[in-house]
Amino acid sequence: MTATFTLAHLSDVHLSPVTGFGPRHWNAKRALGYLNWTTKRRHVHRREVADRIVADIRRHAPDHIALTGDLINIGLPAEYNAAMEWIAHIGSPADVSLVPGNHDIYTRLRGDPGVGRWAAYMASDDWGRSLTGTADGFPYLRRVGPIAILGLCSAVETAPGIATGRIGAEQLAAATRILARLAGEPLLRLVLIHHPPLPGATRPRHELADADTVAEAITNSCADIVLHGHTHLPTNVVLPRPGRPLHVVGVASASAGTIRGAEPLAQYNLLRIAGSTDRWHIELERRGIRTGAGDVVEIERTVLT
Repeated sequence: MTATFTLAHLSDVHLSPVTGFGPRHWNAKRALGYLNWTTKRRHVHRREVADRIVADIRRHAPDHIALTGDLINIGLPAEYNAAMEWIAHIGSPADVSLVPGNHDIYTRLRGDPGVGRWAAYMASDDWGRSLTGTADGFPYLRRVGPIAILGLCSAVETAPGIATGRIGAEQLAAATRILARLAGEPLLRLVLIHHPPLPGATRPRHELADADTVAEAITNSCADIVLHGHTHLPTNVVLPRPGRPLHVVGVASASAGTIRGAEPLAQYNLLRIAGSTDRWHIELERRGIRTGAGDVVEIERTVLT
């Protein structure tokens, strides 16, 4: 590979507004979630900020875009439909790869497809199907340029006040088999997941429940980079191992117009990938806003070796 391949990574936009209520939508979790949104989240996550981030992504014309979940807030049909329009505005299923977050699989509604509306963005391509042996469900696999993208679903329905995730033994076993098949491919192996697959990476009741098992499996695989969201924090954890290290990269919310605790204002990641299987050169640029009304600018730039 000689040309540079650019991948944009954004997450946790929590699109507003939250509308479309009916009597069948109410339960304890959704009521508490709506209260949280009205008192906290709606003052932080703003659609116009997310639109400025997307406009900056467009100016950089990435070859592919990765979305790592939490596009919505409390799992209302109107939210799923609005998010579908927003995703389609960003790009086609060939241009965008998506994994859901815990807010996307919040509390199910009988007879409603939920994240099924976004299925085209969470599906294996023809090349991926030849390796996975299946067309639907997780994990999915697709090839974009020099990258093999493996999408995992860590989002599960949980009780009120709980935002944990889980990969589960079946999905992890399938992911391990797929990564083993990719070991001989001249590709950069990139994993998408919403929850960080590291023990202690986030606070209790928000972590990946099987993080120990998932971290061990991914570290022992041929995966090169993991991209995740959930924490609303820009992070790069380097896991040493024989050969080359594994980078686990998190990203801030792409819609934050107000600082909340340790969470910065809206950001996204640009990964510029060059080189080949023998030696990849990956430049990670964090871009975002420094003030609520400010332009999107470069925040930090580093090289993933």
